[in-house]
Amino acid sequence: MIERRLSLAETVGLPVVGAFSLLAIWQWLVPALGVPVYIVPTPTAVMRAFATEWRFLLQNAVPTWYEAILGFLLGNVLGVLMAIVFAYCSRFRAAYFPIVLLFNTIPVLALAPIIILIFGLGMLPKIIIAALLCFFPTLVNMARGLNLATTNELELMHVLSASGWEMFWRLRAPRAVPLFFASLRISATTCVIGAIVGEWIGSNQGLGAVIIQSTFNYQAERLFAAVLLASLSGITFFTIVAQLERFFHRLEPQRH
Repeated sequence: MIERRLSLAETVGLPVVGAFSLLAIWQWLVPALGVPVYIVPTPTAVMRAFATEWRFLLQNAVPTWYEAILGFLLGNVLGVLMAIVFAYCSRFRAAYFPIVLLFNTIPVLALAPIIILIFGLGMLPKIIIAALLCFFPTLVNMARGLNLATTNELELMHVLSASGWEMFWRLRAPRAVPLFFASLRISATTCVIGAIVGEWIGSNQGLGAVIIQSTFNYQAERLFAAVLLASLSGITFFTIVAQLERFFHRLEPQRH
């Protein structure tokens, strides 16, 4: 049986219907089951917390955004640069790529205290933690993308007397672009996670600090509001990256 493609109205409308149905279940079923509101507040209570504490939440979201954006930029730049080195130096890749993968297996919650112990309680360790979560996906995807060119294509570039710079920009880099944007979409959400995890370990400001403090003080409405704002931040960053990708692909025909 061939599955019918969804119309534009269904593509947009069905997620909205799904979201509202889950919110309705949360609003009415959870209290009916006897779950205390100080443990799981209703959506209306969370929205009320947004309305009354939006200045406080925004004030704490700004440092988290700052840490996440700087971590996003730092992690992706370093990931791309190391991927280029791996693409052109097979011995270096063979020596250090397994070590990079080993570090990637360390849980961020285990690594964060070490980073904060080394770099202190300022903003820098949060940026480094966010950068690390962005670094690994970009490195792996870019290292793979830069090596997607076939042997015949590389030989053709040599026959055409292409320089190493031309070979990179005309063959290797275009092949890596889809994987690069895929890693950017991953990093757009993980950078927020990294910043918040860093704030959990040691900080008196930021959404991570608000989440921890609200948990210990049983401020469930503020806790859920901070978690929702963190989620919306990740979605916003993801949307920005997706729009940049579409803009880049629209420019490609003009360049060719």
